[in-house]
Amino acid sequence: MISLQGPHGAVDHAGPPGAPRVPDHAIWIDLNDPSAEEARAVEEATGIRVPSRTALSEVENSSRLRRTKAGLSLSTPMITFDKVDSLLKPLGFVLTRDRLVTVRFHDLRAFSEVKTRIAEQDGPAATSTEIFLLLMEELVDSLADALEEMGADLDTLSTRIFDFDVRGGGTASGAVVPRRRDLALRRILRSIGRRGKALGKIRATLLGLERILPFVAGECEGVLGVEQVPRFETIRRDIASLAEFEIRQSENVQFLLDATLGLISIEQNNTFRVLTVVSVVGVPPTLVASMYGMNFKHMPELDWIYGYPYGLSLIVISALLPLLYFWRRGWF
Repeated sequence: MISLQGPHGAVDHAGPPGAPRVPDHAIWIDLNDPSAEEARAVEEATGIRVPSRTALSEVENSSRLRRTKAGLSLSTPMITFDKVDSLLKPLGFVLTRDRLVTVRFHDLRAFSEVKTRIAEQDGPAATSTEIFLLLMEELVDSLADALEEMGADLDTLSTRIFDFDVRGGGTASGAVVPRRRDLALRRILRSIGRRGKALGKIRATLLGLERILPFVAGECEGVLGVEQVPRFETIRRDIASLAEFEIRQSENVQFLLDATLGLISIEQNNTFRVLTVVSVVGVPPTLVASMYGMNFKHMPELDWIYGYPYGLSLIVISALLPLLYFWRRGWF
């Protein structure tokens, strides 16, 4: 899809995908998952080469930040902000003195916000550089919102982890409790993993934007024909503060992961402790039963009328005494 921004603040869309039309007055051309026909139409109308998805996905810095004959070619990975499974998809900019071409492959709230702001503003039409700065500001704001939401989610996870004995124990009957506790710990681990994965993608996005800004600021006068814009430094400081906040959140994720693994280790130790107690409790009754199972001819209890109840009582007592000892010691 092609979305066009004209000089008078009107946002309109190009015609059907099979026959797109790009007017000459378009200042901002937004390509959302463009087809080959759409990319070709933009190139023919503007003379700007539209980078492919493969080119935008290159990881080396020289491919992401380039000066071309038309202007500046920029690319960065951008997180999809999907709560279920966040992904990194390429985001490209081709910035010239007169036009801005953006190439993206998923919907971004920042683009809709910028289009709304341009449509509602009074005064002279926004230039390509101003639109680029607006997009940078909105993208940084979206990342800030995502990090704030991530911080709140991690606080909730922290409460779940450190109140686990109160909240995650299940009922007090039968084998349902260990199963519920195991499922609760698995859910916590998955939640921590998802947030750690999302933080890694936010870090990659911040790094990409952090590299773009000084490159564009350094080329303002030579390529874009505008003076150094102070807003570049403001956005750069915002990105630096978000990077610091992301580092703290990543440390928090690691802390919660260690705490959860510690809980899992405690649960495993409890299981082994129960098994140890059961095995130890079974040793004295086994000894008594083995002793009276020996086939010796002269055993006093064999002819005793109370020999059988005596043997059973001895087995029960020998099992209860270790249990009582372990209970007094607080081992179970």
